[in-house]
Amino acid sequence: MSKRLLLLTTTTGYQTRAFVEAARKLGAEVVFGSDRCHVLDDPWQDGALALHFEDAAGSAQIVADAARDTPFDAIVSLGDRPTATAAHSARALAIPFHPPEAAELCRDKYLSRARLKTSGMLVPDFHRFSLDSEAEEAARTVAGQIAFPCVLKPRALSGSRGVIRADNLTEFAAAFERLRALLESPEIRVMRDTANDDILVESYVEGTEIAVEGLVDRGRLRVLAIFDKPDPLAGPIFEEAIYVTPSRLPAARQSAAIQTLDKAARALGLHHGPVHAEFRLNSRGVWMLEVAARPIGGLCSRALRFCAPARSAQDGWMSLEELLIRLALGENVEQVRREAGAAGVMMIPVPEGGILQGVHGTERAAQIPGVEEILITAKPDQKLVPLPEGCSYPGFIIGRGPTPEFVEQALRQAHRELRFIVTPALPVV
Repeated sequence: MSKRLLLLTTTTGYQTRAFVEAARKLGAEVVFGSDRCHVLDDPWQDGALALHFEDAAGSAQIVADAARDTPFDAIVSLGDRPTATAAHSARALAIPFHPPEAAELCRDKYLSRARLKTSGMLVPDFHRFSLDSEAEEAARTVAGQIAFPCVLKPRALSGSRGVIRADNLTEFAAAFERLRALLESPEIRVMRDTANDDILVESYVEGTEIAVEGLVDRGRLRVLAIFDKPDPLAGPIFEEAIYVTPSRLPAARQSAAIQTLDKAARALGLHHGPVHAEFRLNSRGVWMLEVAARPIGGLCSRALRFCAPARSAQDGWMSLEELLIRLALGENVEQVRREAGAAGVMMIPVPEGGILQGVHGTERAAQIPGVEEILITAKPDQKLVPLPEGCSYPGFIIGRGPTPEFVEQALRQAHRELRFIVTPALPVV
């Protein structure tokens, strides 16, 4: 009898499809749980559960009711919003996952900062302001308590969305108003997330930024990859572009980052499932910027592939999605390791705001040695919105090669070949 996997997601996009393909490869049946619609019992005619991710406990009851006749064997959550529902559901069904308390902490940057600070970890100084605060008054508070430069960000959005650096009172007031407008937009208010009622302000931390992809297997941290971010991320907008692994940092600094993540995972209470973390490293040590109880987003996971001693050549590489499903199903994944070579991904930056007409140069870019895939995910006539208001990239470039330097240069060269044709968006009247 096939295993049943509950996949909680806010969309049916490319990351969701990757998990569905991995589940089918394992012979597992997939049932969706989503908040795409709250009106019909089965709005998509696919057996999906209509959930309210802003009400994690209530959604967990819906999942528990659905599991009475046909139980679920595992739960996987994509993105930040569904993680609390997944955690509550897993607890109700006695399925290994991160505890609800840990999921809630990880998806709220203010709460996670507070927990990590009380655990004695290096985190930026921080302060939160309600959306109805006066920008000038908030700026004066920051000048006295945190100092400039500082970084303004939402408590519950991801992917650098809404993250803005301010170096003085004037820049702070402008950034505060810009972030307030984003958080008050209908797109954000429809989430009904009280964390979006505040703006988080942190001290700016100089240093080298890295990302770590890992998993926690019944309380034990496993690091799968450490990604360098070779582009400087100094603001005022923090648009991430290139991730390359393995890291070129000295082994001692990589070890320090892993030890810091292990301490953070324990402080937050993470138990079983994926973890994605962001750090900055400088002369003072390793600073925790973020710990998320989810896998890396978008199509970045395609840069990661794994092998295991018992895996045959006919089985091919194991994707991150397959690895996480195997973990969720209770399989032993201790011997799984990332491939030996270097790999990387470029999240193609939005070239300018407007309506996408087309992309030229993809064939030339795909022929560059080291480039494995050019994935243009934005569709013709789609509106492109740059950061900090935007929330998606128009595409991804995946590269592989013998060294991180080789992969990084291949990604940059491929990006130079691409030309996005974008026309101005007509104003809404």
